[in-house]
Amino acid sequence: MAPPSRRLVVPIDVKKKAREQKHPLHNRWHPHIPPVAEVTEGELFRVEMMDGLGGSIEDNDSALDVKHSDLTIMSDNECKSCAATLPEGPIRVLDKEGVPAKPGDLLSVEICDLGPLPGDEWGYTATFDRENGGGFLTDHFPSATKAIWYFEGIYAYSPQIPGVRFPGLTHPGLIGTAPSLELLHIWNERESNLAKIDPSSLKLCEVVHQRPLASPPTARNCLLGKITEGTPEWERIANEAARTIPGRENGGNCDIKNLSRGSKIYLPVFVEGANLSTGDMHFSQGDGEVSFCGAIEMSGFLELKCEIIRGGMKEYLTPMGPTALHVNPIFEIGPVEPRFSEWLVFEESASTRREAAFLGRYCRLQARGAQRHRLHLQVRVLKEQVYLLLFAAPARVASPVSSTLPTPWPPSLYPPPFSTRIFDQNQWDCPRDQGLLGSCPMFFEKLR
Repeated sequence: MAPPSRRLVVPIDVKKKAREQKHPLHNRWHPHIPPVAEVTEGELFRVEMMDGLGGSIEDNDSALDVKHSDLTIMSDNECKSCAATLPEGPIRVLDKEGVPAKPGDLLSVEICDLGPLPGDEWGYTATFDRENGGGFLTDHFPSATKAIWYFEGIYAYSPQIPGVRFPGLTHPGLIGTAPSLELLHIWNERESNLAKIDPSSLKLCEVVHQRPLASPPTARNCLLGKITEGTPEWERIANEAARTIPGRENGGNCDIKNLSRGSKIYLPVFVEGANLSTGDMHFSQGDGEVSFCGAIEMSGFLELKCEIIRGGMKEYLTPMGPTALHVNPIFEIGPVEPRFSEWLVFEESASTRREAAFLGRYCRLQARGAQRHRLHLQVRVLKEQVYLLLFAAPARVASPVSSTLPTPWPPSLYPPPFSTRIFDQNQWDCPRDQGLLGSCPMFFEKLR
């Protein structure tokens, strides 16, 4: 007999805001955020989700909505850009006898299917304005940018980036379990110490404007699911709960592009029931969401199946810190991935670049600096549209280092190739005024 069809446990109405959903969303991690649904291990269930910015970006040619995005629903005044995604859940997980997952267990989550929500088959890639957080190359591209993508089955194309059509690798950007109070206190202490560092002396990548290394808890625009805002319980939890933007011991905002169909995630369980949450769907992404809104963000659905591995944390996870809670989840990548076979390769040496001046002397440059120079080279050669395309296409275009040389100067980086298979025509044969390698119309607004 055929298995029962998947059960929808978390529905989403894309026309409503996060606070108006049937199951209100949350943008914090805390063990006392109550579950909105219950599932049994082995059951195939479906979760629907909003896009990572909660439906605030419109399907049009203007980047004004990106420039003026109110990210305070995910952040505070001092860090406009430290956005937290809006995961759906939490979901309580039981075994077949009705016994919930226990602290110390391992929760195996299999991604059986996923995709955009029917009737909402579009997404966007964007970089924030310099005054709203910026991106990886903010000093070169300070203005807000946006590209709209439309989906045709597994393919995506954008009117703002003509000549490009590629197969996406759809995945959730965020999936994780709720922390225990003990683990939450570890996070808050660790990140509060980072937040105390003088932001004028050290910033993420040393170039990103107004972005501290961490953001402590705040009640400002905090979403806690079913907990009523303004109550004493809400005030207490809001001032303890952790942001959802960084990945941590519980999984969280991992942004792994290959976490698609057939993947399994092994998440540590810290609270009874595990309280699984997931969200931030991406139609596609490069090697990391380097531009901070660099995947193709979309609303979407996940069809999942869970298994509880009793005592699995101790058996399979090795603590990487002073307590047994300092563990890392395991990601088993699925078998689905687009195949690309034609490449452009970029090489970069940073010995004469101004990165050396950042360090105050000629010395070995971190791979980060050479990577950043190489990305800038790719953008200069392939025109402005590639700044967004680099982080949206699932080809190896963004982060990995192929090799470095142990020379007396800052090391050369031989970066991975940029696939030319994402183009729907041979760009080298196009007239200079046509195609992506020509002078295409600008797709963003110069919003000074």
